[in-house]
Amino acid sequence: MSEERTPAPLVEGQTPIEELVNRYPRAVRFLMEHGIKCLACGEPVWGTVASSAREKGFSEAEIAALVHELNLYLAEE
Repeated sequence: MSEERTPAPLVEGQTPIEELVNRYPRAVRFLMEHGIKCLACGEPVWGTVASSAREKGFSEAEIAALVHELNLYLAEE
């Protein structure tokens, strides 16, 4: 009997924005569509996905949902 394994998330709340943008450039569109600034003058902003979302007023539950949706978006490749 084989077990289905849930793939590890590509991104976590603590993923630095710079790492995210460098590894997954298409994440920029997703974050911008969700009101999270991830670039300034063409350079990634400092901080993590979670800290950037908190600055925009996201609750912890909303951050978890955002990260989940982002992982689904990135897995669509």
